Amino acid sequence: MMFAVAMTFIDQTIVSIAAPDIVSELGLSASGMQWVINAYLLSLAAFFALGGRLADLWGPRRVVVVGTLVFVLASVLCGCVPSGDYALTWLIVFRAVQGLGAALLFPAALAVVVAVFPVGRRGRALALFFGLTGALTAVGPLLGGWLTAWTWRSIFWVNVPVAIAALVLTALAGIPDRRREEPLDVKGALLIVAGMGLSVLGFQQSATWGWDNAATWACIAGGLAVLHVFCRCELRTRHPLVNLAVFRDRAFAVDALVLFFAMLAFVPLFFFASVYAQVSLSASPNQAALYLLYFFAGFALASQWGGRILDRRGARPALRIGCALGAVGFALWAGKLTDLSMHDQWPYAALAGAGIGFVLAPASTDAVNRSIGSSYGEVTGITQTVRNYAASVGLAVFGTLLTHSMTDRVEETLSTRGVPPDAQRPMARDVTEAITGNADTRTPTGDGPTQTAMRDAMPAIRLDFAEANQWVFYGMAVALAIGYFCALRHPGGRAEDVHAPPDETGARAAAAPGPVTGPHDAGS
Repeated sequence: MMFAVAMTFIDQTIVSIAAPDIVSELGLSASGMQWVINAYLLSLAAFFALGGRLADLWGPRRVVVVGTLVFVLASVLCGCVPSGDYALTWLIVFRAVQGLGAALLFPAALAVVVAVFPVGRRGRALALFFGLTGALTAVGPLLGGWLTAWTWRSIFWVNVPVAIAALVLTALAGIPDRRREEPLDVKGALLIVAGMGLSVLGFQQSATWGWDNAATWACIAGGLAVLHVFCRCELRTRHPLVNLAVFRDRAFAVDALVLFFAMLAFVPLFFFASVYAQVSLSASPNQAALYLLYFFAGFALASQWGGRILDRRGARPALRIGCALGAVGFALWAGKLTDLSMHDQWPYAALAGAGIGFVLAPASTDAVNRSIGSSYGEVTGITQTVRNYAASVGLAVFGTLLTHSMTDRVEETLSTRGVPPDAQRPMARDVTEAITGNADTRTPTGDGPTQTAMRDAMPAIRLDFAEANQWVFYGMAVALAIGYFCALRHPGGRAEDVHAPPDETGARAAAAPGPVTGPHDAGS
């Protein structure tokens, strides 16, 4: 299952590295290329809940195979994009299909892992699963840099051997397929896809359209309104796409909240730290990927430790420790960004990574352990939807914060370098857009006074970018601090101490002495 989901994690970051080569060869615009990147994330967020439900209805093994095939075929077609007028449309469509394949694949793969481990051993098993798959997100930029040196098309074709290995291993594993004989809630599926798609689109495009643009707020508000209608419909549906009764379990609700605030920092960190390394530290894309390994060193170690804490004492201690460490780590890391030294930052990056590592696997595993009946795929779909929605919000909010802070600082820098007042703001915006969008730090050419001033200002602009990123990292620290206060509300205990233990297929034990009543059963 880790082979299967490896492709989906790597693909979240690998395309950004190859973006300049794709734009150059196919003649795409910068905004068009942004749609290519966003199409995958948008489709992923929109279809996660549906993927989780299909894993329950059709059987997780079958959905893993279908999701893998959809993903790898779309990858091959992305790599075969023809030059010409249809190149942009081709890439956007098949990137969206890739996102659909990933949304089918990941919840089903996680449901397989959950089903084959008893509750008492799930913490360590899923800590390994989340630790390794999460670390693969950082491999994307590194792998992308190497593959792009050959041809940018190989960043899509590299998924083929991985998919073949995943399909062979899936066949050899002899995974049992549990199915639920219930109808698919088509109305709910359409509503959640529309609601998630619209609202995530608004967040994604906020940097391009601007927060003062009516289209931004129309998408966000419209999407949230559709999601509200979805929730009302689900409460009245006999076999809903998402059984909202699971949120009546306080532990599950707290797990989801902590995941939300942790993911506000986790996924956006890949982008902001990578661009910071390239701009402020003058690192290459490959060096920027290595810079992120400091973070993942702490993340991987803490994931294993957090899994053991979950198995022995429940999720609450791990969530509290993780949120506290993460808040302190991001705050200290923010204070070191302006030193412009990669070596001096590694202890704080590792501390921030440890904080996220303590949270991610225990919160996700505890939420799944508290699932309704055997609906592991459904609950996984819920938690992954929460995680992806939080990532979209984090990228939008922190991106806006970075843009405004950077523009103000660059404008002040240009003023001290003698740039005419009427040119300062437009130039500052251009510099900010170039740097934050593509990590483009090329020195402007030309002998005019403006170009000369810009060349003189580049060292100061690198420091400006580091100072602007401080606000982003402090914001991530605040997100983890809010997560800590949410974790204080966790009731504690292990899921197997609260609910009847599942047998090897993941269902509740039939031999329990009398009916088990709890928040899930009351809601069902």
